[in-house]
Amino acid sequence: MVTVEATGHSGGVALLWRNKDDVVLKSLNKNHIDAVIKLQGGLEYRLKGIYREPDRSKRKETWDLIRKLSSVKTLPWCLIGDMNNVLSQSDKRGGKPYPQFLLQGFQGVLSDCDLMDMDLCGYQYTWERGSSSESSIEVRLDRALVNQAFLSMFANARLTNLEVSTSDHCPIWLETQINVQRKFTKFFRFENAWLREPMCYQLVEDVWNHEPDRTFFEKLSQCTDMLSAWGQEVTGSFKKRIDRCKKILKTLKGRRDTDSLKVVAEEKKKLAEIYAQQEVFWRQRSKQLWLREGDQNSKFFHLATKKGERLIKSIF
Repeated sequence: MVTVEATGHSGGVALLWRNKDDVVLKSLNKNHIDAVIKLQGGLEYRLKGIYREPDRSKRKETWDLIRKLSSVKTLPWCLIGDMNNVLSQSDKRGGKPYPQFLLQGFQGVLSDCDLMDMDLCGYQYTWERGSSSESSIEVRLDRALVNQAFLSMFANARLTNLEVSTSDHCPIWLETQINVQRKFTKFFRFENAWLREPMCYQLVEDVWNHEPDRTFFEKLSQCTDMLSAWGQEVTGSFKKRIDRCKKILKTLKGRRDTDSLKVVAEEKKKLAEIYAQQEVFWRQRSKQLWLREGDQNSKFFHLATKKGERLIKSIF
């Protein structure tokens, strides 16, 4: 993993990968990460993650950076991230029209660098301001720019707007292949994420107060059974609960009536809580204090998690 931390609420770039020999880092600064990705069979492509600040007076710096990065054309390449620019007026909804000189400048960069803007599947805007008001503005600021060699290598590549986020930006997902996830046998453990649910306390209290003549171990066993069954709706269904919230938010996307805005606010609050529970879930498995209490930066510890799961399996 390589990262450049954000400054306040702006910026921040990161690149994470699984196998150490898969990535060769070429350059790194507060605005971009440039790397060569190695694939099976000796194939390689260039991946450049970019973030540009929204100051329009510095937009030419973004264009110059893209031209500089594109000077090495020996490999297929993809430039992905927050460009803070649009290619046409249709990339913006609400507010004043986008300045024509910015449109022409960005279009010129793509022409000079032989880049193509990948089609975006799903909702066509990736950033919004004033989502709780009827005068909101939506813009497609996040995109993936690729050359023909990249499209030839990944003929079925697809760029998707994941649409729902607690940020004002929607995450975009560039999919080059389908990954098959393996299923693992789960063992009971008390999940810290359950403590964020009032029902957890109620279940334990009910078991302990019911049939007071039962032994401690009998009550503990019953608690285990009840928490295990109930807990599946909390830690065992993050994806289902997140998808449910996203589906509602997606349905209400673009609506500005009072009732819809109220539901949107409630679902966003619910989504933020689910993400918080999910972070506690992975933090517990990391076995290391990599996050300060209250840190809202979502960092997942899958590597440490899988190592811990392998250890547990060897014990049992």
